[in-house]
Amino acid sequence: MRIFLGVVACSLLACAGAGFDDGQAPDGAAGGDWTARFSVDQEEWLSSGKNPYFILEPGYRLVLREGDEELTITVLGETRMVDGIETRVVEERETRGGHLVEISRNYFAICKRTDDVFYFGEDVDIYKDGAVVGHEGAWLAGVGEARPGLMMPGQPLLGSRYYQEVAPGVAMDRARIVSASTTLKTEAGEFRNCLVIEETTPLEPDAREQKIFARGIGLLKDGSLTLVRHGMDESRDR
Repeated sequence: MRIFLGVVACSLLACAGAGFDDGQAPDGAAGGDWTARFSVDQEEWLSSGKNPYFILEPGYRLVLREGDEELTITVLGETRMVDGIETRVVEERETRGGHLVEISRNYFAICKRTDDVFYFGEDVDIYKDGAVVGHEGAWLAGVGEARPGLMMPGQPLLGSRYYQEVAPGVAMDRARIVSASTTLKTEAGEFRNCLVIEETTPLEPDAREQKIFARGIGLLKDGSLTLVRHGMDESRDR
């Protein structure tokens, strides 16, 4: 499978029709001011599509790098049923010094009415010396108390706060949109009016990370990693 202005505006989650789960955050979270519960009509789910900052089309690939660390994100031609919904598989492959560190298979679906992209979980393989040594962070909507989170709204609003992962005790990443006007230079080019999202989790109160997204491209920066290449991977079977 990182300037609070008040509240999440209703239009952000028009498709989700969601609120704060009776004013309370999910189990394992502190406070109730992060949108944590979403509901989308069954017929509104799609396993492929895109919104301004998130491309969920088979064959699309992003490569980010910093030093000897590289992250390759590929939208696969595969789908998987998760909690009764057909989701798209997005593979994240992380290497360090040319050695495999982690492979995660992330599951997403998009609401066709508002283009909100939702996160349904991930399978994780952590590697050491070429062998799988763990699966830390893996979760699936519909297993235990886990349910889908909002990964990227179709119409991001400054100051919005929402959960990306809702798997109590396992994965509880949440997002706050802090800017929509950032300029970032990367090896792949210069991008203006970028979206900056600050990620935190109640599971690690001191952890804080920023991700930056460009319109029509997607993820530009993830922590210290920055974009070096993007586009359709024509060599991959879709």
